[in-house]
Amino acid sequence: MSLTELISLALAAILAENFVLVKFLGICPFLGVSKKTDTAIGMGLAVVFVMGLSSMVTWLVNEFLLLPLGLEYMQTVAFILVIAALVQFVELFLKRFVPALYTALGIYLPLITTNCAVLGAALLNVQNERSFLASTAFGVFSGLGFTLAIVLFASVRERLEYAKFPKCFQGFPQALITAGLIAMAFLGFSGLQVVW
Repeated sequence: MSLTELISLALAAILAENFVLVKFLGICPFLGVSKKTDTAIGMGLAVVFVMGLSSMVTWLVNEFLLLPLGLEYMQTVAFILVIAALVQFVELFLKRFVPALYTALGIYLPLITTNCAVLGAALLNVQNERSFLASTAFGVFSGLGFTLAIVLFASVRERLEYAKFPKCFQGFPQALITAGLIAMAFLGFSGLQVVW
């Protein structure tokens, strides 16, 4: 994989094909954990770790177990099992070493298991027949795109707490409108291409 391909993959995964703001995957933790910036950063880093590691492990499982045995139809089930195991590892690690973040993430940490963005990254790697390095890079960059989206959203939501809105727009409607505006801004990256 050349440097140009790596940069192109990074720009696509983080900006042009952002899982949350362009593909609308992983919305549950995006809306649920985005009230405070520090919690959003913690969730984003957990997703980066899980997406990167799950992209590596699912590629290995697919190449060395599922394909040789002719079990391609079991990809989704196998990938979910891998992701669930990795999330349990992250959960135990945070509970032991970062209990404040573990408590702040609450129910949303186990929900990474069912976060369709994490599964989507693994399935897109298989569908696009990426190499091991490209799969790993795509997983990490997609996680960074998720982190960028959730941190931007959390910082805007923190500032909007002090703004005066009509009562009917306060709370969740305000969050949905904000998410929609940020998503519209990210659509501006859809025609982005790396030319050297």
